[in-house]
Amino acid sequence: MSIPSDVSATVRGLQSIFQEQEMTENVHDSEGHGYLATFVGKNGRFAILRMHSHGLVTFDLQCLEGDDVVQVDNLLNALEKKLKALLDGNIQRIKRLPALIRGSDVDRYWPTADGRLMEYDIDEVVYEKDSAYQNIKILHSRQFGNMLILNGDVNLAESDLPYTQAIMGSGKEHYAGKEVLILGGGDGGILHEAVKLKPKMITMLVIDGCRKHMRKTCGNVLDNLKGDCYEILVQDCVPVLKKFAEQGRMFDYVINDLTAVPISTAPEEDSTWEFLRLILDLSIRVLRPGGKYFTQGNCVNLTDALSEYEKLLCRLSCKVDFSKEVVCVPSYMELWVFYTIWKK
Repeated sequence: MSIPSDVSATVRGLQSIFQEQEMTENVHDSEGHGYLATFVGKNGRFAILRMHSHGLVTFDLQCLEGDDVVQVDNLLNALEKKLKALLDGNIQRIKRLPALIRGSDVDRYWPTADGRLMEYDIDEVVYEKDSAYQNIKILHSRQFGNMLILNGDVNLAESDLPYTQAIMGSGKEHYAGKEVLILGGGDGGILHEAVKLKPKMITMLVIDGCRKHMRKTCGNVLDNLKGDCYEILVQDCVPVLKKFAEQGRMFDYVINDLTAVPISTAPEEDSTWEFLRLILDLSIRVLRPGGKYFTQGNCVNLTDALSEYEKLLCRLSCKVDFSKEVVCVPSYMELWVFYTIWKK
């Protein structure tokens, strides 16, 4: 294997550090793409050192739980110091990333809607169960409180009042004396906030609810299926919406908290887009003249998906207009789009 002279000199300069750590080197054939070696230590450490021909140097170190953190830090410090000395004047940037913890009892890593990996300060699995419809997890975050995660997606945390306020119109609407329909919202946050506004009646359609472990979000509204101004129907919303439309039952506000806009416009997501269109059409049919339909969109970075949703609004059976608002939802760690829709 041929290694460029500058790479070869750098490798020789680093070898003493690995020898001091009693790590055995195994050089691999990179087929002309620089230098590639793995190092194995007696304490279970495993490292990969790669020097690309175009100048990028990467070093990945895997350690077992219980390894001496001070020793590991000293190794990384020694490597960084040596690289700076060997490549003096030729380094544009050195970046050391935090360690990823794999195989932990508590999963701390969850992706954002636009594909970035976030590490949460999760310290406890509060609840986990597969319902008839979805996988339900409630994890505790030191910053955000209990977090509801459905099918691997961060849904809502106890810190996320801005989400609930945004999907209800951000305090600009007058719910007093009005009839409200909530689709989904099994965390109870929308219902909890809506009952404070003294509506005439709230009807909520939900398939799963979490009244025990999200008390800061739902209060006590999920303790009973009926209250002074609300009724919770544990049913699939589609047949109920169709029945309401046939009966001529109308609402001043429809709040759809069932699902976000799909992140993809690929054909495999067609069924989800069709579901969104169906819910929109049925909801607009039960919306009184002058009424409003509220829903979430998705991450502000998903411009293609949001654009597709706005095109969908132009293809409904009834002509509608819409506005949108961008809100920072704390536990999402990204900006989120919310829509207000009304009949023309």
